[in-house]
Amino acid sequence: MIVWAIASQKGGVGKTTTVASLAGWLQLERQRVLVIDTDPHASLTSYLGFQDEGLEHNLYDLYAEPQLTREQVLSAVTHTRFNGIDLIASTMTLATIDRQLSGRVGVGRILLNALNLVDDCYDVVLIDCPPVLGALMVNALVAATLILVPTQTEFLALKGLEGMVRTFHIMHNADPNASINYLVVPTMFDKRTKASTSSLEHLNVHYHRNLWDGVIPIDTLFRESSSRGLPIPLMDETCRGSLSYRELLLALISKELEEHPDRVSPSTAAILTIDDADEDEDTAETGGNS
Repeated sequence: MIVWAIASQKGGVGKTTTVASLAGWLQLERQRVLVIDTDPHASLTSYLGFQDEGLEHNLYDLYAEPQLTREQVLSAVTHTRFNGIDLIASTMTLATIDRQLSGRVGVGRILLNALNLVDDCYDVVLIDCPPVLGALMVNALVAATLILVPTQTEFLALKGLEGMVRTFHIMHNADPNASINYLVVPTMFDKRTKASTSSLEHLNVHYHRNLWDGVIPIDTLFRESSSRGLPIPLMDETCRGSLSYRELLLALISKELEEHPDRVSPSTAAILTIDDADEDEDTAETGGNS
């Protein structure tokens, strides 16, 4: 099971959209997907059609238990209307978690330990992080095999990225054995504007080792998909926003196969094989012409 945490210390950069879009593509590929909303604002929970206080069980349950069992973790899971996508919902009560966990041993590994109990139940876990550094974000980062940092291609978002990178350094200094593996994902890119192109150039200069070589473009369908509570690939597979997240998904799977091959399920790895076969078929049909 691979675990992707989507994190940024700036709001409005596309965290929830990234979780929902990747989950949508994984659902189309018949993957077993778990999405976890760790933000007390519960944007992802709402996106998927639930009110945070309307569910009997949620993420808070996992932090409230001093010793978790597999059954307790599974009981916190809510099935969504999208076959293959499950949710551990957020709640406003999570806003008190830092105070409640104060002094507890192993506070940063609670979510990791919970996911280890259900390792065989899912192919991919996607964690939507809050924008504030605290126990909830730290738990998500520690549990992740890969951290995605959506970064809007504009100046203020670049400052948020700097904050995230500082967080990674702090975590590494606190635990030198901790593996902090992150990928910067440029979002809301508009090639018509100087701000977007300049920001992308800045990312290439300063973060090239951890920068995805694609971009998530501006697409008005993102707003429509959010208002409908429908991940964009499930609304329109062919729009540019949807296709960009498809490319990101393939890049993430390739990266995981290089770095954590034992964590990638055969069905997830097969997505790359199927995609390569489709490309070969398209090339054959066009006689190799582009």
